[in-house]
Amino acid sequence: MIAALGRVLRRHWLLALFLLVGLALRIVVQLAYRPALLYIDSFRYLDDVGAFFPGGINPIGYELFLWPLLAVGSLTFVAAVQHLLGLALGLGIYALLRRFGVRTWIAALASAPVMLDAYQVQIEHHIMSDLLFQVLLLAAIYVLTWRGAPGPKLAALAGIVLAAAVMVRIVGVTLVIPAAAFVLLATGWRPRAGWRRRLIATGALVGGFAFGLFGYSLYHLHWTGSLGIGGSNGGALYGRAAVVADCAQLDLTPQEKLVCPAEPRERRAANGIDFYIHFWHVQDNVEKFLPKGMDVDAAQGSFTRKVLLHQPLDVVGGMVEDFLKGFAPTRTQTPGDVPLDRWQFQTTYPMYAVDWYVAEWTEVYDDGTFSVDPALAGFLRAYQLGGGYTPGIALGGALVVAALAVFGVGRARGSGLRAVCLLPTGLATTVLGTAAAMEFSWRYQLPGLVLIPIAGALGVTALIDRRTPVSGVRPNRPRPTPPKESDMPTTFPNEVDRAALQDYSARYGDQRFAPVVVLIAAYNEEESLGNVLDAIPARSCDLEVDKLVVVDGATDDTAEVALKHGAQTCIVPTNRGQGAALRLGYRLAAERGARYIVTTDADGQYDIDELPKLLTPLVDGRADFVTGSRRLGSSERPALIRRAGTYVFAWLVSALTGQRITDTSFGFRGMRAEVPNSVTLEQPQYQSSELLVGVLSHGYRVCEQPMRMLARTAGVSKKGNNFAYGYRYARVVLGTWWRERRASPPHWAQEPINEPVAVGER
Repeated sequence: MIAALGRVLRRHWLLALFLLVGLALRIVVQLAYRPALLYIDSFRYLDDVGAFFPGGINPIGYELFLWPLLAVGSLTFVAAVQHLLGLALGLGIYALLRRFGVRTWIAALASAPVMLDAYQVQIEHHIMSDLLFQVLLLAAIYVLTWRGAPGPKLAALAGIVLAAAVMVRIVGVTLVIPAAAFVLLATGWRPRAGWRRRLIATGALVGGFAFGLFGYSLYHLHWTGSLGIGGSNGGALYGRAAVVADCAQLDLTPQEKLVCPAEPRERRAANGIDFYIHFWHVQDNVEKFLPKGMDVDAAQGSFTRKVLLHQPLDVVGGMVEDFLKGFAPTRTQTPGDVPLDRWQFQTTYPMYAVDWYVAEWTEVYDDGTFSVDPALAGFLRAYQLGGGYTPGIALGGALVVAALAVFGVGRARGSGLRAVCLLPTGLATTVLGTAAAMEFSWRYQLPGLVLIPIAGALGVTALIDRRTPVSGVRPNRPRPTPPKESDMPTTFPNEVDRAALQDYSARYGDQRFAPVVVLIAAYNEEESLGNVLDAIPARSCDLEVDKLVVVDGATDDTAEVALKHGAQTCIVPTNRGQGAALRLGYRLAAERGARYIVTTDADGQYDIDELPKLLTPLVDGRADFVTGSRRLGSSERPALIRRAGTYVFAWLVSALTGQRITDTSFGFRGMRAEVPNSVTLEQPQYQSSELLVGVLSHGYRVCEQPMRMLARTAGVSKKGNNFAYGYRYARVVLGTWWRERRASPPHWAQEPINEPVAVGER
């Protein structure tokens, strides 16, 4: 167990380092400020725990989170739970990125902001809703991407999660838009399903979101007499409009004039949006300055609409300016911003209410005291002000990289990560833009610490990464779900497979394969096999190459020849056919670390010098399955009937799958190691067509390359005469197509946005 832990730490050492430092920071904060930090909003949340009144400024989602925690613990306990959730956020980001094949160091760097950013740690120690909102955002991404393209059920669940986020912070109300766009554009359903499947999943997401909000609105109606999700303040944009309104030039009603600030616009800009948002919420001021009985909310709302109509550039310009503030290199503030020091560690306990009021709440939920350790608080403040935060310029750069990937720049055009990247990029832009539309606060930038690093890491990987990772999901699409053993005609491994694997393990132990494995299924091929093996290079496309021969119950010296010529050899005691031998080889290669599998025949009919043609599209991330084509290349001395059969079956497969194929039975093929193990394979002999039809039906990207087919160097064909071969081949093609057609559509495929499957690319 210790050895296993050591291996994990060595592999994920950078994440472990960040986790250790993040834990230490949170322990220091827990000791420095007791029992927790209480902001203005904190008292409203605490006051509503147990009552759950929906008519306040904020929805009740965070109170529902606090309720069970305070039932069993104190404010100190709540802060500790929130700090653990903050660390879990970092681990969740790392796990998600590793699943999509992002390199370990890039994934670790993406997790660093929520682990180490002092502003993040400070907000976690507050009795505030921000952390829970971040957790729900990450949960929504998990639901929509973890298992690949979401079907209607997962999409509906994601909609409910987003609705829950709105019940925690209203700023999340616009997040359904990028989420729906992701499901609509990037779910990558198989081509024959078309837009109908996409629309169904998108409708399910919007429906789940609407269902969650409607249920909460009914609760709001029960308590307040009106539908809603939060307290009304005359429109969320009133403060924005009040700062820029040119009251003298607007045609305002008497009530609207009363809510248009009298100060010059320069003075209003200095006061800030926050001042005007909350000024009218003070009941004494309302009674003092405004007529009794006046509907202030209605006046603010109509006033805001007129400002938006007549001064749109002023309003939008302010929004854009505030949006860009979050990407400044350092934490600064301009006149009118929410004070920055609210989100900075102080050496004294920050007070937003009189002492006795704070003591009263800490007595209700803790021991009645609040305190600060000056030394620890000073350390935290020095860390924060000395650069212990994520520079806005780094976040801005990550968002730009993510946008480039989404728009298909460079290698990202052929990468499924382009589609996955769309979701966090859209969510980040939307949530930060929505917050900026109301007002700027560094507190409102905190969701970006979760979303933007995810988007940036996916974007970087899509743009620059040529390789397919050994672990996690390959960059081009999430890992397909292999068929269940109960769905397969032959359970793997059966007794014959187990005997062969036991013999193989006795010979090679736990030996792993190189990234590329050339797999040959051989039966009585002693005459030609040695020359084929000798021609296989040790490296191709800058990757090491291993040779694997599955000897299918041969009665000659095929196994000895394979061993003599340096191939790792798996000897099957019973002859079962090429299909069964290749299935065993696919499993063996994938389980022992191969990234790419190349199949060729033992009879020397394929030119191994053309191996780079198979590997290049795979390594570059342009295809999942690459097959040669004699029709695009050449074939030596083809029989007339066989040549006609090549044309007929290519036409048949193209017509059935809706994707152009020129050669269905070319045995020289390359593929990601996951591909053959994720489709149903049951044929003993005519496996080439079964694999191709299965791969096309599952939505993998297939690429054909022009290649030569040579005459046999020795031996005779084992496929029978031309007519028997044609009949059996047609039966396999039609049977496989019908089986796949009846199967449920795969939910994992993720094609590049608006790009067709790359069949027949040349």
